[in-house]
Amino acid sequence: MSSLVSRIKCETWERYPHMTADLERSFLVQVMMAFKQTPKKDWYSILGADPSADVADLKQKYQKLVLMYHPDKQSTDVPAGMLEEYIQKFIEIDQAWKILGNEETKKEYDLQRHDDELQNMGPVDAKVYLEEMSWNEEAEMKRW
Repeated sequence: MSSLVSRIKCETWERYPHMTADLERSFLVQVMMAFKQTPKKDWYSILGADPSADVADLKQKYQKLVLMYHPDKQSTDVPAGMLEEYIQKFIEIDQAWKILGNEETKKEYDLQRHDDELQNMGPVDAKVYLEEMSWNEEAEMKRW
């Protein structure tokens, strides 16, 4: 019995590098899937701005929204649930400004948005149009 246990331990130890590599790969796949499922925020829409807006326009929209949603600017008769929503909105507005108010981070964000749009389009050559398809096998064979 002990020789069987020793053999199992030995085989397991020999396969250890492969097992850890498989676990690491599995973990990375899970992390990547979770990241893809996480909804990305559209900082422009939070500020109510167009992606082509310049920093001065973004600042103007930011300042207007900050005055509307700042917790200190709320009246005392606002319900607690509504106040919590205002605070959350204020935090989002502040985050949007931190990203879009700086030229470098705005540029990075714009590039990331563009990259995401391209990935969502799928491969260009994979698009198939029904008008271009031939339903006649003989005609299809002649094409090739």
